[in-house]
Amino acid sequence: MKAFLLFSFLLAFLIHETEEILVQHKWMLAHKDELVMRFPRIKQVIHHLSTLHPKAFLIAVAEESLMLLLITVFVIIDVAYAKEMWTAVFMAFSIHLVVHLLQGIMVRGYVPGLITSVILLPYSFICIHHICNEIGFGALTLLSIIGFLVMVVNLRFAHWLGIKCK
Repeated sequence: MKAFLLFSFLLAFLIHETEEILVQHKWMLAHKDELVMRFPRIKQVIHHLSTLHPKAFLIAVAEESLMLLLITVFVIIDVAYAKEMWTAVFMAFSIHLVVHLLQGIMVRGYVPGLITSVILLPYSFICIHHICNEIGFGALTLLSIIGFLVMVVNLRFAHWLGIKCK
């Protein structure tokens, strides 16, 4: 795996997460009532995100960052299946960027993470092209599904950890 992909992903992840850390809590507090009125089916998620203290959110991001750093080290030292793990995580991140775009469309405005998602999507597409050339579209699709599922489970764990350690 090319060093550019490995290290640029770490940087992209940190840039994106920084935007979310800086604005998530205040944005949720300012918009929670409107969001609950417009999207009553996800009232519980909105409540959770609006009560998530910035320190808890930071701990969750730190857990995710540590996981990404470990996987990157595993690729560098050539641990079995590390490239596949890295690809799954990268694809989950790329899907996460698209989710922010969809959220922005749904709320018809800014959502935390939207600016860096718009900036990082071209980077993500370029990387996906390189990865697809290495492993093929079928493997990339499977790893994307696995990565998305792992991301959902890890996100729940990271938020739980953030709340417990706060």
